[in-house]
Amino acid sequence: MRLANTRDRWGLVSIGFHWLLAIGILAMIGIGLYMVDMPNSMAKLRMYALHKSIGLTILALVVLRLGWRLYAGAPAPEPGTPRWQHAAATTTHWLLYGLMIAMPLSGWLYNSASNFPLQWFGQFNLPAIASPDPELKALARNLHRWGYYLICMLVLLHSAAAIKHHLVDRDRTLLRMLPGTGERPRTGAPE
Repeated sequence: MRLANTRDRWGLVSIGFHWLLAIGILAMIGIGLYMVDMPNSMAKLRMYALHKSIGLTILALVVLRLGWRLYAGAPAPEPGTPRWQHAAATTTHWLLYGLMIAMPLSGWLYNSASNFPLQWFGQFNLPAIASPDPELKALARNLHRWGYYLICMLVLLHSAAAIKHHLVDRDRTLLRMLPGTGERPRTGAPE
């Protein structure tokens, strides 16, 4: 498998970024849902610290992913993909990228406006990006909450589309993002 993207499939670098970010987002959704209902305790503080550290990691990974995407491009759509479907997929991808940046930044802003320290896995401190401010805290919290709903919706849409391509259209859209699925050429016809 090639490191770089080709006209027909995603390369190993893009695949790695995709699945690392997918795991990170799913972990964040699970941790986020779990931690908000925890009673105040050291365990809750540790869970919040983990949530923040994973969020910062996602922010770094998505910036690297975007740099790679701009450098390496993307494979062409599968033959026979309607133009509207390709436009919808492209829009969804860019909205996901935007939310993968906005979510960690809104969390960082919420953390800063709440006057909490921010560390990355206990290794080093990150600077506050805002002064303590109750109104900004409320705004950042709402942005983070609504971003959560949007990213959940887009992840479901993205996943459903990939499954639809695989099971209904029987094309290689999903296979192109899986490692080890080979370099079979396009045929333009379902297998």
